[in-house]
Amino acid sequence: MADEPVTKQKISLLRVLGPRHVWGLGVGIVLVGDYMGWNYAVAKGGALAALIACWLGGLLYSCVATIDAEVTSSFATTGGQYTQAKHIVGPAMAFNVGLYLIFTYIMLAAANAIALAHLLSLVAAMADMNVGNPKLIVVLTIVSLAWLNYRGVYTTLTFNVLITAVAFAAIVALFAVAQPWSYEHLDHAGLLTDLPYGWLGVVASMYFGLWFYLGIEGSSQAAEEVRSPSRALPYGSLLGIVTLLVAANMTWYVCAGLMPWEYLGATTTPLFSAAQLVGSKPLIVLVFCGSVLAIIASATACINDASRVGFAMARDCYLPNWMCAVHPRHRTPHRAIVALVPVTMAFAIFAPLDKVITLSILSGLLVYTYMGVAIILFRRQWPVGTIRRGFVHPLHPLPAVALLVLCALGYFSIFLTYRIELILVVVFYFVATLWFHFRRYRYVRRKLQFTMPWPRPIGFEGG
Repeated sequence: MADEPVTKQKISLLRVLGPRHVWGLGVGIVLVGDYMGWNYAVAKGGALAALIACWLGGLLYSCVATIDAEVTSSFATTGGQYTQAKHIVGPAMAFNVGLYLIFTYIMLAAANAIALAHLLSLVAAMADMNVGNPKLIVVLTIVSLAWLNYRGVYTTLTFNVLITAVAFAAIVALFAVAQPWSYEHLDHAGLLTDLPYGWLGVVASMYFGLWFYLGIEGSSQAAEEVRSPSRALPYGSLLGIVTLLVAANMTWYVCAGLMPWEYLGATTTPLFSAAQLVGSKPLIVLVFCGSVLAIIASATACINDASRVGFAMARDCYLPNWMCAVHPRHRTPHRAIVALVPVTMAFAIFAPLDKVITLSILSGLLVYTYMGVAIILFRRQWPVGTIRRGFVHPLHPLPAVALLVLCALGYFSIFLTYRIELILVVVFYFVATLWFHFRRYRYVRRKLQFTMPWPRPIGFEGG
């Protein structure tokens, strides 16, 4: 009897996630910004300037989250803004948006690994202990979290939800123990000053105000792995931005009421310093644990998001096709995860922390600029009613216009301090675009560019 031909079964990502996982992915990648980083806005313009920067950043990311809720719940495929750009604009923009996303996340993961090594070294020094070489901590952090992502998305993001919830609870606990209703610990009247550097200081501080929210758009990377995209993505994203707005304002309120702005703008761990000033030992332990967990949650989510973008780009041949493999047992994009580990470690080991943060924020701003334009094009190409949307923003196009204006302000804020880095990032992405046009575009399957079961937009040239 002749052998029957063997049919290969296509292995795909599992749809196992719910709204809480989307919330954990979006909030988990960001919440570390409340524990460290945001306070450098205070050094740029004072405590009040940092509050204004917090609100401007909150407005910018509220626009991002609501735009993302509409567009991502419509596409519901891995790759997030990269996949959207492929359909809405075209290959060159898709390639660039994919690179923006990958570098935003791997730079943020590198910054998290550096921050964890610094925090552990700081606490060990306070206890007269030695944790060893900080670079070893960096390597172990990245490798272990990559291994966790490798093993399965449900376990990884369920773990992320739990540790993110604990990190958020630590911020709430610090706020409660500080007793803002009694002013026993807080002294805003004595500590707050006017704007020491004027309104230019407010603009300069906006750059670090974004650190409260950077990465919330990463929740869209779960689109192909959620059970109900039209429900989970909008609910998870919108609840995520509300959580971050609450956490950011509580963080500023407590820290600005406990520390002079000169000290607050220089400390590397503002929430941990605030807990020490309150003086409760259980609170100090809780905030320290919250700091560690927030860093781990952010790094875990970054590895998840960067690998999904790389996987989606490789699946479309924008990157080498071998990266699009799915593990037969764990059902994760294991090759994309492994491929990004050495890149992340290289930045974490050899690049200064401020440069890593700057490159991450710059890449993120480029994504948000694209999103402001993309939602306008999306509404023109597929008007409301022509396709199924999980969420429809009632105020369109106001969020898009506000987002573009705030992005322009963000670029100017970065230019005031990091103009060289801004130029280098623009040059890097321009060179990458040339490489894609002349070297990689020949491998892109143009006829498969449009993959959604929708009526084709006017001007689409695919087959």
